[in-house]
Amino acid sequence: MAVELDLEIAGEPMRALGDRALYWPARRRLLIADLHLGKGDVFRRAGISLPSGGTSHDLARLAALLAHTDAQELWILGDVLHGPAPQASWRRRVDEWRRQHHRVRVAALAGNHDRALAAATDLGFELLPDSVDDGPFQLRHDPHPHEELHVLCGHLHPVFKTPGTTQRWPAFLLRERLTVLPAFSQFTAGVEPDLATGEQLIVCVEGEAIALPAA
Repeated sequence: MAVELDLEIAGEPMRALGDRALYWPARRRLLIADLHLGKGDVFRRAGISLPSGGTSHDLARLAALLAHTDAQELWILGDVLHGPAPQASWRRRVDEWRRQHHRVRVAALAGNHDRALAAATDLGFELLPDSVDDGPFQLRHDPHPHEELHVLCGHLHPVFKTPGTTQRWPAFLLRERLTVLPAFSQFTAGVEPDLATGEQLIVCVEGEAIALPAA
């Protein structure tokens, strides 16, 4: 199971989980970003080879995180889907996962890949507005700063490149009034952020959340 790291964001106790998720204990809410359901199918239809089983693996990781945190809610901060949501094999796996976790409120904010999300009402996900203000946070997909609230978001897919190697690890990016979650899907590219003074990465290495020194 993912090793967690306790931290405080905007004065609120939070937990960064090594399997690319953030837990908000006060709300019993698990937060992830960039799930990209169906991405493998989209790529394979386009003739681009990707391993099968990615959706099942991601759903199993989600199930383990929900069990570990005992979260009552799962919020997805955008890019829930990757293209249309046909009745394909990955949809059957999602439907079964949703039946197994019917007591968990699953809510989603649309991201730039979610043009089909509004029509996918049978997924059993509650569609939220583009941004939601809750406590000291604004939850959204794009990393747009807010004048007063701390933004929790996704979209950037931040990674850390191990010096001297080609290995890249997904990471949380902590900035002033902005926290970017790593992409939850394992079939995603990533971007190495340029860190300004005081900014920090929490790197997800084989299920463990490791805080690097601040810049």
